[in-house]
Amino acid sequence: SVLCRSGGGGAGDDGSGSGTGVTEELDSLGPEPELEDVVPDATPAPFGGVPPGGQQQGAGAAAGSGGNRLLVKGAPNLLLERCTRIKYRDGTVAPLTAELRREIEGKVSELAQRPLRCLALAVKETPDLEESLQYYEPPEEDAGGGGSSDEHDEGGDAAPARAHPLLSDPTAYRDIETGLTLVGIVGIKDPARPEVRGSIDECTAAGIRVLMITGDARDTAVAIARDVNIFPPKPPAGYEDDEPPLKAYEGREFFEKPESEQLELLKSGNMVFCRAEPADKQKLVRMLQSQGEIPAMTGDGVNDAPALQQAAIGIAMGVTGTEVSKEAADMILADDNFSTIVSAVEEGRCIYANMQAFICFLISCNIGEICAILLATIAGFPEPLTAMHLLWVNLVTDGPPATALGFNPPAPDLMQQRPRPSDEPIMTRWLLTRYCLTGLYVGLATVGVFVGHYMSQGVTLADLGSWSKCGDLWTPEGGTAAMCEDLFQGSGRMLPQTLSLTTLVCMEMFKALSAVSVDSSLLTVGPQSNSWLMLGVAVPMLLHVAVVYSQYLGVPGLGEAFGIVPLSAQDWITVLQWSAPIILVDEALKFVGRMVNKKRDEELVAAAETVAST
Repeated sequence: SVLCRSGGGGAGDDGSGSGTGVTEELDSLGPEPELEDVVPDATPAPFGGVPPGGQQQGAGAAAGSGGNRLLVKGAPNLLLERCTRIKYRDGTVAPLTAELRREIEGKVSELAQRPLRCLALAVKETPDLEESLQYYEPPEEDAGGGGSSDEHDEGGDAAPARAHPLLSDPTAYRDIETGLTLVGIVGIKDPARPEVRGSIDECTAAGIRVLMITGDARDTAVAIARDVNIFPPKPPAGYEDDEPPLKAYEGREFFEKPESEQLELLKSGNMVFCRAEPADKQKLVRMLQSQGEIPAMTGDGVNDAPALQQAAIGIAMGVTGTEVSKEAADMILADDNFSTIVSAVEEGRCIYANMQAFICFLISCNIGEICAILLATIAGFPEPLTAMHLLWVNLVTDGPPATALGFNPPAPDLMQQRPRPSDEPIMTRWLLTRYCLTGLYVGLATVGVFVGHYMSQGVTLADLGSWSKCGDLWTPEGGTAAMCEDLFQGSGRMLPQTLSLTTLVCMEMFKALSAVSVDSSLLTVGPQSNSWLMLGVAVPMLLHVAVVYSQYLGVPGLGEAFGIVPLSAQDWITVLQWSAPIILVDEALKFVGRMVNKKRDEELVAAAETVAST
């Protein structure tokens, strides 16, 4: 029978367990240490208590012909404290002297910097065990030796083992795990995925700080952090003094500092927390939230669940994560890959930018329609657009382009932008100003092409403002009162209204093409990058052209119902002269927007550097 307590002595916190690595044995210290008679079928017992040292060990008692033997694994720095002897390959046992301890610690540090996760292995032979444990054996009917696999998974040996007085209290395990014999140290190679380095660089460029929390030793954690670009590469020999101090702390060491110093350290830069416990994650999340940060926390174990639930975004591992951690998380990584988190950030930013583009397009176009009707009413001009025209614009020419804007690709500099404040509205003051300026031009152009047509007929602005009194107070130049009806009724009025409607439709199509990116120029992100947008612009435009020339398509009543007449080539030139400048207006406003964002980012960076320097 086997009695054991499983723990996380050397496991890290990057989503993969230490057991998946490739082990390398420690070089011999004199004769090589040896681990023998390891029991492969040890059945895990329920999660045990944490020893007073703060870091758990894994221990098991193996029963052989000569009685029980205690097998222990754990972090080298903690396990060495509990060892008094060392066993060599030839089976001889010698005292673990202070000199030998220093030599082992140096070798462990060397392995950790490679980086390898180090795990110490120790044994306590039968004669050294407490007398009541030397030949203790659970009742055969309760032992897990002949049980099913399901019974093993639920810890079939745990209950009878815990029935022993010395094993019923987890806090007493430290007293049992003393006087151990060191039999070996293994270095576990668990390299980061190749794409992680690039993902960390993307996070840095995007203004996202990475805090690595692991159970590894400090040397191992720092080496891994350097390897994946959380920390800068190690400087060449002789230049170590030029490197700024790294923010790498053991969990206990960090939380022993004054709270003000802890908060100051957390304000900027990437950090590494090693030899950390699950409870440390909760403390860090609370501290980051108190500083206005938006922390996202990863985890895979049962003990990670509270931190996952407390974080703004809890991220559980889909492959290695426990069901408890998945239930507590907001997001589950199907591939346990850090790069997937970065891709999700980029996708989230893209969705947010597309929402802004959608709003920009619809609001600026609707503001333009309102301005057109308002300006014409204030000036006393005939209405440039009828109710049917406004209905046509809102239902047919606005909908498809606006929907297609939801498929815009990410902007090239999307992951170089600083994170926006969490309390920033989707419509900032600058965007509202921008929408109003764009909408104002749309309104002016819609009314302008309408007024321009009448002025080309010899009607002055003053006359157009009193158009209803044509023939009474004024008459067209070189004409008679009878010409008033030709100017303001029937086809005479339908032509300028068709010009206004077509100009408005063309401006909305140009505006949709420009809205493929909120701030990037059309020269950088062209509309061809969104094929759905091209289709969403082409279809409404073709429908509008079909209505304009419906009489040539054999449906003359359609144009009459809309109050639209066919346009000549010269009319189309006029339409383009008024509608095309919307692209220049939008490009100018985008340029100003980029300058505004750049200034804001520079202020944020300067503030962060000031905090880091202090």
